[in-house]
Amino acid sequence: SGGACVRFGAGRDAGARVVVADLVHARHMSAPRIAILGAGLSGMCMGIRLLRAGIGSFTIFEKDERVGGTWRDNVYPGVCCDVPSHLYSYSFELNPDWTRTFSPGWEIQEYCERTAQKYGLGPHLRLRAEVTHVEYLGSEWCIHFADGSEVRADFVVSGLGALHQPSVPKLSGAERFRGPSFHSAQWPRDVDLAGRRVGVVGSAASAIQIVPEIAPAAEHVTVFQRTPNWILPRNDRAYPQWLKTAFRRVPGLQRLYRLWIYLLLEWRVLAFQQGSRLGGALERLCRAHIAKEVADPDLRAKVTPDYRPGCKRILVSDDYFDAIQRDDVALETSPIERVEENGIVTADGRLHELDAIVYATGFEPFSLLSPLVVTGRDGRRLDDTWASGIEAHRTVAVAGYPNLFFLVGPNSGLGHNSIILMIEAQVGYVLACIRGALRPDGSIAQLEPRPAAEAAFGADVQERLATTIWKSGCKSWYMDERGRIYTLWPGSTLRYLWQMRRPVWSEYEISVS
Repeated sequence: SGGACVRFGAGRDAGARVVVADLVHARHMSAPRIAILGAGLSGMCMGIRLLRAGIGSFTIFEKDERVGGTWRDNVYPGVCCDVPSHLYSYSFELNPDWTRTFSPGWEIQEYCERTAQKYGLGPHLRLRAEVTHVEYLGSEWCIHFADGSEVRADFVVSGLGALHQPSVPKLSGAERFRGPSFHSAQWPRDVDLAGRRVGVVGSAASAIQIVPEIAPAAEHVTVFQRTPNWILPRNDRAYPQWLKTAFRRVPGLQRLYRLWIYLLLEWRVLAFQQGSRLGGALERLCRAHIAKEVADPDLRAKVTPDYRPGCKRILVSDDYFDAIQRDDVALETSPIERVEENGIVTADGRLHELDAIVYATGFEPFSLLSPLVVTGRDGRRLDDTWASGIEAHRTVAVAGYPNLFFLVGPNSGLGHNSIILMIEAQVGYVLACIRGALRPDGSIAQLEPRPAAEAAFGADVQERLATTIWKSGCKSWYMDERGRIYTLWPGSTLRYLWQMRRPVWSEYEISVS
């Protein structure tokens, strides 16, 4: 297989340890060594597409003991997807047996595990393998693991996703709190909140799922809201058995239903343009929902945002407004000043006595790879490359980092439709790039975007974002401190699918070592 992967510990002159460790097969034209980081929905999709393309020389490295990614990690009460399950699933692996319109997290996790088994990913999985550093060595990548081992690869595909690092607010005195406190993505399996006074910090996507679930059992729940969110009804329903049977037996019915859901969601992208009439209609719909569901005028004012719908993520729930109107639930809008041993003190000086604190505060949006370190050509670190602005050519590749690709990378998030659509488009594009790098003589080319092409793509994305609701003046996690949005795709999924149908080779530097 040639060469060696060198791990530089105390320095190059201090006797570096050399470890030779390859992936599944030695390099040749039909078996490029491919490392996939993460066994969530994107990493699994990459592996499945490689197998279907006849490329089996890959390994999926996963730090945990199971596949599933976010659906394995998030086990908080009420966890479910806010995209209908028939669309939040692979187009090549439809599931006629989804129990509900919006399936709970455990059911999506079961889907992940079942799909991994069905498509034979097991032999390609290396579990409990935490990657700490990915380093380009000139013609190959060296992947370093927390246990000190290393492997080499011709291609690295990051399937780590965009939101995987929990965001825990740095509150004064938080370490002094005597009761259990934890982030929603790190929910202890043995915690019991029955009969306890619980504080939920945050009022966004995870909070509106957690609060209705824990309120009936808790003695009292206090929701600490910083900013209200627009909420629309989820309209969740259980699928009757006859419909699930029809999905299974009637050819094309499930695909037609999936298409209907797609079209129902896709139109909303038009409402995210500044000055859009649809945007105005969407706001009226959101306000009407609040007026219908929240009786008390003071509470209604607290939960009504002062920004246009879509500027922050629009949430869906059938029971959150009911939950916060319970006698044993309070919505607190005064800012948190500090945490004490027995509760949270807000800016108005009141102590809210608590037995447990749940941080439903989301994830770090600007840490796509953190804490992973990526070192590219000439020893340049990716976090330095991205210090002045995070971007990737076609959302999947970065100049200076040959044969490294990202799934759910910069500017590939959606505010209106299923991320699975984006993942499948990216996986197809990356697969085409890998095939294009394979030479007839068995060598493997180094493929990276031309800086000018990457800059042109990034400028076009930012120009189109400038006319959207996300740039209308409100502050959200979509935007960095400079006001630049790298998280979202600025248009329809159809436009994205068209642009990602195949690589344009003139946009890439291609060299053979």
